[in-house]
Amino acid sequence: MGVTAVSLPLARTLSALRFLVTAPLILLMLFVINWMTSPGHWWVQWAALGIGIAWVLSLLRVLRALVVAGGLAALGAWLFSRSRQ
Repeated sequence: MGVTAVSLPLARTLSALRFLVTAPLILLMLFVINWMTSPGHWWVQWAALGIGIAWVLSLLRVLRALVVAGGLAALGAWLFSRSRQ
């Protein structure tokens, strides 16, 4: 099966949506590991910084997809109401 022009952005958006859920769980796991192994040295902050930057970028990708989908839905509703007049 070939990759179409539509499936690649959709796959990236769904992957970003999945990352929005899994990233906090990964950070929670890393925090627990850090707390149990070396409570005096908080190395987890660097992992949180990197994952936090990636999380914000994923959030922006998902929000952009929502805005585009909402805009297309509004355009479709406007065209539908215009054709009924």
